[in-house]
Parts: sequence; structure tokens; C-alpha cells
Amino acid sequence: MPFARGIGPLELILILVIVMLIFGVGKLPQVGQAVGKAVRQFKQSQEASLDGDDAEEDKTKTGKAA
Repeated sequence: MPFARGIGPLELILILVIVMLIFGVGKLPQVGQAVGKAVRQFKQSQEASLDGDDAEEDKTKTGKAA
């Protein structure tokens, strides 16, 4: 990721402070859970498409229908 090369610890702290100001400290765990869930779902969908599960399921569906 070329854009991540310039992000250091100071920038990450600044981003965290801005997020805390926007959402508040009380909502921070909920925001973290939502982001974590979204990242997990994204990774699962990427792994499924890389494994070819979707293509194999399509072949078996068409094979059964024919």
C-alpha cells in the first residue's frame, strides 16, 4: 500500500483523537466492533473469491439443473 508508507505513529494518534472527538469516548467500543466486523466480512469474501468457491457452486447448480 503506497499510501501507508507515510503514516507513522504520530499520524495514527492524531486520527484516533479526531475519531474520539467525533464519536465520543463512550461510542468508541461500538465503532471498533463495527469496523472489526466489516473487515472480517471483507476478508471472508476475498478468501471465498480467491478459493473459487463461487465458481464451483455455480457449476454444481448448473449441473444439477441440467
